[in-house]
Amino acid sequence: MTGVPRISGVLETSLYVEDLERSRAFYTRLFGFKPFFCDDRMCAMEVPNEQVLLLFRHGMTDEPAPAPDGFIPPHHGRGALHLCFAIPYGELPRWEAHLQAQDVPLESKLSWPQGGVSLYFRDPDGHSLEVATPGLWPNR
Repeated sequence: MTGVPRISGVLETSLYVEDLERSRAFYTRLFGFKPFFCDDRMCAMEVPNEQVLLLFRHGMTDEPAPAPDGFIPPHHGRGALHLCFAIPYGELPRWEAHLQAQDVPLESKLSWPQGGVSLYFRDPDGHSLEVATPGLWPNR
């Protein structure tokens, strides 16, 4: 066996938030993500294509978390982090209208050399969020 073992994609990504309920409500309202696990520490939300967005309350991941067969190592992110969601090209005008209807200010709109377009905006914790059409990266 040689070479790098295959992976099939990014399964989950995390953001760290001050107010877990406020953030859960924001991601549910704006993106339609459905929570499938929430407690005082975190909220796991279903993202299309078998992906998961984890929202952790600040400070709740600084220590190892017990698990049935071991522990989850500590992790954290500080400051304004970035997360981009892929959208079909034809959905761009709907996203612009949706952001406006939800009173989410558009911070920037960029057209990329390969034909993609990105919309940038912020979540309640100041994280930089992006929705982008195909053509942003050579592999997407």
